[in-house]
Amino acid sequence: MKFYVIGDENTVTGFRLVGIEGEAVESADEAREALTKAFESSEIGIILITERVASSVRAEMEAFVFGYSFPLIIEIPDRRGALEGRTSIRQLVNSAVGVKV
Repeated sequence: MKFYVIGDENTVTGFRLVGIEGEAVESADEAREALTKAFESSEIGIILITERVASSVRAEMEAFVFGYSFPLIIEIPDRRGALEGRTSIRQLVNSAVGVKV
């Protein structure tokens, strides 16, 4: 099972440095194609997609999430940080373990 990242050039390059393959996208059409390609691969188990890219293809994201049980899709912030109004990973973990800040 492999990880695969879809996002902007900087994010994808950073993940490639640690051995995770991916695809840099600049438009919603490119993001749709990358998602389709990732879902067609039997080797990919987890897709990491930046929040900004995911928001540009929200309808397709929801179709994949609710239509398939595998691979897992995880939205991550890009180098500019989390999108406004999104719960950060740190906040989710703190909530899950009962830490109040």
